[in-house]
Amino acid sequence: MSALAFKTGGCHCGRVRFEVALPERPEAHSCNCSMCSKVGFIHLIVPESRFRLVQGEGELVEYAFNSGVARHLFCRTCGVKSFYRPRSNPDGWSVNARCLDEALDMDLTEFDGRNWEANAASLAHLSREAAP
Repeated sequence: MSALAFKTGGCHCGRVRFEVALPERPEAHSCNCSMCSKVGFIHLIVPESRFRLVQGEGELVEYAFNSGVARHLFCRTCGVKSFYRPRSNPDGWSVNARCLDEALDMDLTEFDGRNWEANAASLAHLSREAAP
């Protein structure tokens, strides 16, 4: 894996801010599930250690549906979901690439979230720590 660099991002109103360590050209996914397709979420899934909530923990509200495993977190003021704890990777975070302060080059792959059960295992490697 290439060297990691921290990128900053947040919600629309700025009350929620985060940092995420990403390679120069990260792997990203566009999902067609009922949630992601409606909000335009582009997934950058990272291990727990590569994500930091910088401010706004008290500004987050949670929404759960279906299995209730995923922790969909939204800013209580502007309603933007900048990141969440995905069901596919409960040991990591999925950051919305659209919520980064600066656009970046990414390898964007379509993910068939409408058939989540059949495809979720293909994402599991994304929240694992890279071997030294």
